[in-house]
Amino acid sequence: MALCAAALVILFCLFAQLGALGLVGPDEPRYAWIARAMAETGDWVTPRLYGHPWFEKPVLYYWAAALGFLAHLPAEWAARLPSALAALAAAFAIGWLGWKHYGGEAPLERSPALLAPVIFSTSVAAIAFARAATPDMLFAASLTLAIACASGLLRRSGALRGAADSTASAQARNTLGLALFGAFLGLAVLAKGPAGLVLAGGAVGLWVLATSQWRAALPLLRPEAIAAFCVVALPWYVLCAVRNPEFVRVFIFQHNFERYLTPVFQHKQPIWFFVPIALLALIPWVPLVLAAAQEGLRLWREKSWTKSPGFFFACWAIFPVVFFSFSQSKLPGYILPAIPPLALLLGVSASRAFQRSRAVAISLSAGIGLVWIGLAVYFVFASRSTPMTNMVHFVPWLPGEALIAIAVLLTFVLAMAGAGRNLPMTVAICAVCVVATLEVANVVALSSLDPIVSARPQAAMLRNDLRPDRVFGYRLARASQYGLAFYLRREIPEWSPGDPDAALVLTTSDGFNEIVKSGRFSGDFDQNYGTVLLVPVEARPR
Repeated sequence: MALCAAALVILFCLFAQLGALGLVGPDEPRYAWIARAMAETGDWVTPRLYGHPWFEKPVLYYWAAALGFLAHLPAEWAARLPSALAALAAAFAIGWLGWKHYGGEAPLERSPALLAPVIFSTSVAAIAFARAATPDMLFAASLTLAIACASGLLRRSGALRGAADSTASAQARNTLGLALFGAFLGLAVLAKGPAGLVLAGGAVGLWVLATSQWRAALPLLRPEAIAAFCVVALPWYVLCAVRNPEFVRVFIFQHNFERYLTPVFQHKQPIWFFVPIALLALIPWVPLVLAAAQEGLRLWREKSWTKSPGFFFACWAIFPVVFFSFSQSKLPGYILPAIPPLALLLGVSASRAFQRSRAVAISLSAGIGLVWIGLAVYFVFASRSTPMTNMVHFVPWLPGEALIAIAVLLTFVLAMAGAGRNLPMTVAICAVCVVATLEVANVVALSSLDPIVSARPQAAMLRNDLRPDRVFGYRLARASQYGLAFYLRREIPEWSPGDPDAALVLTTSDGFNEIVKSGRFSGDFDQNYGTVLLVPVEARPR
């Protein structure tokens, strides 16, 4: 029963209403355009945006999304399904790790094998990036699967809490594990480039430096792993470089080395940026970080951390945060590979904390409730200060004060579950709250947000325009430019005030004021499509 309930929660959180919101931001429609172009042109080697080579990211996401377009899925489902499936694979991988390393410690409903996938799938990071048409979740899942294979190899060697196994069957499993390790690492490099090797090598290297178990790690470099990596990753890189001489310079140096070493892409943040981002990514499970810290201190005092799988998983979680903290370009998605191991550590530490102490169990459960109170208060105040997100507009039957009262009651119920040291109930209540919140957002809120943050409604209105060659953009945000281009299936050229002919111009309020000053405004325009104004521009008198 617990397994079925967990599976339903995971599937709902990762897959429900992938198309409730149109493609948003500059990245989603841009990546989706490239994937759709691959499906339509049959060129599976060179990513192309508006017909021109585009080497910002490697090819794995484009391949995966292109399959959805070939299957004639709705655009949003085709673009986002790869991320949702990747998140499911990551959840499965950390569930397997929980079972492999901690399976005998507690009944199923309190086992990390069940808790970790639920914690991961109901976290803000997993829900958000499972719905993002970007390579980030594919990258994180590939690394998760690769390091899961590495942990199995280390366990059989005796390096991670377990006796060394040198039987023939163990050797066969090692060969398969090495091949899978190399193959999944190859997929990570196909998803986001050399960062896959850096993060995997850095996580294992950090563990080796701390434990001095380099002999156990060296077999990860055996020929089986290297050959599998080369078979998976190298063919596309070689083909793309042969067909596109500028590929190495643009992708390797500009979008990897320059992105890391310089602020050329204008994403500069302070060095501590990823610490709060990691905590926000774990909402609503942030209080469980205290249990993980307590578990780490216990291992340190007992001097049992060198062979603890938890320490290995901690190195896996810590290294991406440390590595990208020194990058001159920082985006929240960079540390997504740290979230699966963090979810696993939270599941392990919560299970042990609830068994060990009633006071700790009450504190953690109440802390999770306080997170929900904080979210309710934030949402109420945000709704009152931002008209576009007014709660009364989204949820007319639930005033803000009632939402806060429900969160307070929920905190009390969670504290009672903690008093009974009932971890399954604590996790179940929180998971149900996540599912309910997500359903309200999917059904009620996102439909209202769609015309504000997505170009889908504007494009639907313009799709049958009789003069598509006279539709322009003017001072649009990048998100609107790429979104309109994707949904209209054509690039939107920039309008020039020097253009003498009549046109329909999509612009912002600032752009509209400039058009009015130029004397080209016809006196009638439609501003009922979010932040984009549709302005008929008159022909200049000849």
